Amino acid sequence: MSTSDTVRRTLRLRRVDSAAAAARVRHVDELSEEALARFVELIESGSTAAVDEATFADGEVIVFTDYYRVDLS
Repeated sequence: MSTSDTVRRTLRLRRVDSAAAAARVRHVDELSEEALARFVELIESGSTAAVDEATFADGEVIVFTDYYRVDLS
């Protein structure tokens, strides 16, 4: 898929108490440098951002100092 064909979606991180048994779980150190920078930026700002669909998966949980559920719309 070319860069121009990449689907961009709005990413929102939501703090959760735990991960559902069926959820994909990744630890923050498994993220690419770009994804890690975006993740930290969103946690610090509490805002949303446009991301490539392949960077994060809807419903996955990222483990950092807390659990953060990825919501893509």
